[in-house]
Amino acid sequence: MTHGRFVVVPAAYVFLLRPAEGGGEEVLLQLRRGTGFMDEHWAAGAAGHVERGETAYDAARREALEELGLTDVELRFELTMQRTRSGEPIDERVDFFFTSRSWTGEPRVMEANRSAGLRWCRLDALDSLPEPVVPHERYALASLGTGTAYLTHGFDDPQQRGASA
Repeated sequence: MTHGRFVVVPAAYVFLLRPAEGGGEEVLLQLRRGTGFMDEHWAAGAAGHVERGETAYDAARREALEELGLTDVELRFELTMQRTRSGEPIDERVDFFFTSRSWTGEPRVMEANRSAGLRWCRLDALDSLPEPVVPHERYALASLGTGTAYLTHGFDDPQQRGASA
């Protein structure tokens, strides 16, 4: 097998969490539309590429402001995911997932040309999330709170699916 260098495309994701009625938590999801990637799929409330010279934390805060109109977003790092699409010669992705339980402002769609709406969903009922959810994001949601700090998605080796910190 020949190994070559690949271009890593980093992205930051923010899962906003709030207490759910009756206990547990809800996560804010956004319905993607007009983005060219996974349109008509539910996804993290805010997410996007990390720009040159920007940390993943900075990107997460910027995306929360650009996509949801939120400031003072207190981020908690949850996990990193390295992903690819098996059998396809694409660049590999490194995704940084954060949660936030504190922010200033009320989440709202700021980019109507890229979003068809927002929905709060129970985090403890992943089977009842709206369908479809972006597959690698569903995997990240299912891993929140498990102590897993590193995940892979799209690789052939099931031994490298997740590792604890």
